[in-house]
Amino acid sequence: MTHSVKVIGVGMIPFTKPGQSDTYDIMGEKAARLALADAGIEYKDIGQVYAGYIYADSCAGQAAVYPLGLSGVPVFNVNNNCATGSSALFLARQAVETGAVDCALAVGFEQMMPGMLGTLFNDRPGPGNKIFAEMVKIQGYEPKAPPTAQLFGGAAREYSDKYGTKPETFGKISEKARRHAANNPYAVFRDPLSLDEIMQSPELYGVITRYQSCPPTCGAAAAVVCSEAFAKKHGLLKQAVSIKGQAMTTDLPGLFDSPDMLQIVGYGMAKEAADKVYNQAGVDPSDIDVVELHDCFTANELISYESLGLTPEGSAEQFVWDEDNTYGGKVVVNPSGGLLSKGHPLGATGLAQCTELVWQLRGTAQGRQVSNARHALQHNLGIGGACVVTLYGRD
Repeated sequence: MTHSVKVIGVGMIPFTKPGQSDTYDIMGEKAARLALADAGIEYKDIGQVYAGYIYADSCAGQAAVYPLGLSGVPVFNVNNNCATGSSALFLARQAVETGAVDCALAVGFEQMMPGMLGTLFNDRPGPGNKIFAEMVKIQGYEPKAPPTAQLFGGAAREYSDKYGTKPETFGKISEKARRHAANNPYAVFRDPLSLDEIMQSPELYGVITRYQSCPPTCGAAAAVVCSEAFAKKHGLLKQAVSIKGQAMTTDLPGLFDSPDMLQIVGYGMAKEAADKVYNQAGVDPSDIDVVELHDCFTANELISYESLGLTPEGSAEQFVWDEDNTYGGKVVVNPSGGLLSKGHPLGATGLAQCTELVWQLRGTAQGRQVSNARHALQHNLGIGGACVVTLYGRD
């Protein structure tokens, strides 16, 4: 990174099922207040605001932060599918790094409806139409199956055909997610599930069962980022976590040139972003202690082990069964419970991942604390497409 950027404050509210939350504006305000309080600064100290959400109208970000004060600062509204929260963080970090502002706030929130994701506008082309058309060309279409489950279920099938992966391997990932979430008071699902329960739950598509899919969720999270000079001036270096590297990618050339479901669901984007981040930070994947990655389905967690360089290509199954993805293994993946168990309020997810990793690096994650965590990696993916990878560290 050209200039050192610090995360000095984070905050999130407990995630809930749809119908059990406050409205989006109240959730966003609460998360922002928590992040400001954690940073020990006031809203008047913020130079720019980036607000991430998908299911809300234009200027919803203003509705969320106006109760904090009418300071006149720019408020940018960000929508980048499931990578929305981390896209807001990317922009806030970029504003500080370039010297546009000394301190910025990123906030993400989502008030979702029950059931599978739907299309809001049926009178115009959907932005993901080309992605889904390519999926249909590769594997056909099942009218009764959720479209996103077909994307990631197809990737799971392709990976399994190539490497002989057992269906239970994907189930083990969900079992781990529930075990981790038991120690997270912010998670939607905290009750454990056995591997049998996971595998016997209703099939969504291919090897993907209901308990291997993230739930629709409501929630909010926020982060305050600043320059090193700002942190020094306000006596905040002790609590600060550094953004050592960050990259955002969109889909790469060749995506539609060959029938490859792994590429369709973002494997290439993730690898490209991760490689850039490791290069920026001068850190090797083996140095990573804790990861929050985008486990919208168990299939995406499994293939992301490899795209992020946590284990060599073709070795993810052994990585799972050796429990190298949990406490006592090589790296603790999704100590929060991840999207599978913590929940996935789309606009908030990336900032919730950031919050968890800041707590881990500060040593304040309580029952889910990873011992001696020094380097933390975040991976947030949106189909259609965007991927943001961020590496955090303690100086």
